[in-house]
Amino acid sequence: MALDLLHSVLRRHRPFDESLAAHSTWPGLSPRDRAFVRLLVATTLRRLGQIDAILAQCLDKPLTPKASAAEGALRLGVCQLLFLETPAHAAVTETIDALPRAAGAYRGLVNAVLRRVAQEGPALLETAPEIPTNLPDWLWQGWNAAYGEETARAVAVQHLREPPLDLTVKHPAEQSLWAERLGARLLPNGSLRLQDAGVVENLPGFAEGAWWVQDAAAALPARLLRGIAGMKVLDLCAAPGGKTLQLAAAGAQVTAIDRSADRLARVSQNLARTGLTATCIAVDAFNWRPPEPVDAVLLDAPCSATGTIRRHPDLPWIKRPAELAELPLLQRRLLNAAIQMTRPGGVIVYAVCSLEPAEGEDLIARAIEEAAPIERIRIGEGADELAELGAPPESITRAGALRTLPCHWSDQGGMDGFYAVRLRRR
Repeated sequence: MALDLLHSVLRRHRPFDESLAAHSTWPGLSPRDRAFVRLLVATTLRRLGQIDAILAQCLDKPLTPKASAAEGALRLGVCQLLFLETPAHAAVTETIDALPRAAGAYRGLVNAVLRRVAQEGPALLETAPEIPTNLPDWLWQGWNAAYGEETARAVAVQHLREPPLDLTVKHPAEQSLWAERLGARLLPNGSLRLQDAGVVENLPGFAEGAWWVQDAAAALPARLLRGIAGMKVLDLCAAPGGKTLQLAAAGAQVTAIDRSADRLARVSQNLARTGLTATCIAVDAFNWRPPEPVDAVLLDAPCSATGTIRRHPDLPWIKRPAELAELPLLQRRLLNAAIQMTRPGGVIVYAVCSLEPAEGEDLIARAIEEAAPIERIRIGEGADELAELGAPPESITRAGALRTLPCHWSDQGGMDGFYAVRLRRR
């Protein structure tokens, strides 16, 4: 099963979450075994650079495409031996047993390589440092240019760790109450953080809709829309819906827009579970406009999602530079649509869970230079807003935007990388 999942990501370039969902009915696996398979594949993806560097030292020549099953098995075996601390006998035996029949000719090779790794593991690891080995060079160089090597290294270190589970509580006054009930840490922005949470649906408060899953950084952009009770607010590209729930909980008249009816169905399900209300419309934002301009728009635009690599360790290996280069054009079109949907004097929050300046800072600067009818509303100008927002102080940029990095709150488990800017429609 782990081999199938790994091939789905690396050979078919299918996102890890989609691959997991496709294998959700794993026959004969207990919940504990399923959790281990997920951890094994996720860790293999996080450490893929190191694993491949070690395998290169143990093989006389690279494996051919016909040996893809053996290569996948070796990757999983090395992961178990060096990063999951699986006993050597179990790791080697189980890896060989997992080889498909068609790859039987490689059993001896897999056995020999894994036994060598078991014996020489520490020495082999010294030759393959975790940073920057576990990142494609183009991504590492881009972060170096944007943030400097020290910060880029701190970001990459966080991406190697299993992320915690963050929750947003429906009623802020109950944050401490639910923190106690769940045994969670209350973060500065009001999010709750759990380690080893287990099955989300089994946690106290899920069935009654007291909270929803949402990374602490992802909870910040919606909070940039202040005093929205009773206002008409659009949530563009709304799925999976955490921000829709936040806006509705704040008393706004929310319309959630997403082009995917299936993804929007999840938003409706969470609205029903939490007892919150919003209008959900499955439509392409390029081709839709509200009956009249609204008071505010939250645009969490489709992006490279490089700020979420710690949650999606497949991203460095399925994304390509050419794909990322096309995204700013799409994002700018969506921003133009959001501007058209907003009344003069209304507020737009543009956000992306990307670490790439081309999708954030550079895009907004270019839009303003090209005379788009918008102007920045600086974030955190007063101590009151910064305290209410609860964002890391270092996440507020000189231009007055929000730029969270995975290394922020590193002593508390880190956070996703987000860029968000608040704009006024002129």
